[in-house]
Formats: sequence, C-alpha cells, structure tokens
Amino acid sequence: MIFEFERDFAGSLRCIPMIARQKLDLIGIKMTLRQWSRLLRAERKRLVDESCETVQEQAAYRIVVKDLIAARADEPVRFLPPQTFEDWREKDQMPEAVSSQAEADGVPLPTPEQWAALTPLQRFALIKLARSKHENENFVPALKEFGVLQGEY
Repeated sequence: MIFEFERDFAGSLRCIPMIARQKLDLIGIKMTLRQWSRLLRAERKRLVDESCETVQEQAAYRIVVKDLIAARADEPVRFLPPQTFEDWREKDQMPEAVSSQAEADGVPLPTPEQWAALTPLQRFALIKLARSKHENENFVPALKEFGVLQGEY
C-alpha cells in the first residue's frame, strides 16, 4: 500500500515507501536510498508487496533484504540498534514527536480516539514524518489523508 501523500515520490518506487520502511524497521535493517535505488524495480516492488507479519515472514524478509543489498549495492548492510522503538504499535499513547510536529505545523493534535483508530501503518507513517528532518512537509497531508484533519490547513 502506498499512501496518497507519498504517491509523487514513492509511487514510482524511486523512494522507499512507508510500507517498506516499516518492514525494514521490523527486521532491523537500515536501507539507504542509495541501496534502494540500486535494486531493480521488480525487487523494490517485492519488498513493498511481500508479507512481513509473522516471525517466520520477518526472518525470510530479512534474508531477502540482506541478499539484495549484497547483490546490488557496494555497501554493507547496516543494522538498526537492537532496541528499536515500535511506538507505532501503541494505540493508547501518541509519541511526543507527533504532538511536537502538529504544534510546529499549527494543526490540532489527533485525539486519543483518532490515534487509536489509525492503522499501525498510519501511526508508523505519522511518527516517521514527525521525526524526519527532510520529509515533514508531508505530515499535514498525511493527517488529512488519514481523516484526522478536516478543512483547510
């Protein structure tokens, strides 16, 4: 699934879409945009489409990613720190980064009910966009797309 707010840059798979970023976080691999761009389009699509829910699927996905990076990139695989923050799984607690970004953008915070109603991928996207140094211009469009914001902002 590619969100509407990322369709311009991720729809073509030139950039890493949120769904692939979430899976990479789950398996503990930091894929650079350079590494991603060296993959064939079909390989990028596979990383978007392949399931990564169960422990077994995550182990298989990790092998695929490591093999693709080894085959296509002239850089080593970079691993995320062992203690990753999966706060996007928390329905009842919105991370500070999201509230700080909403405040910076002058938009209302998602209510606790709105936050809980978001899918894990939507929460992941908002957290990533809030923490990003270069992509947070998509934070407000994502809030609108997810039905959190109504009207003009």
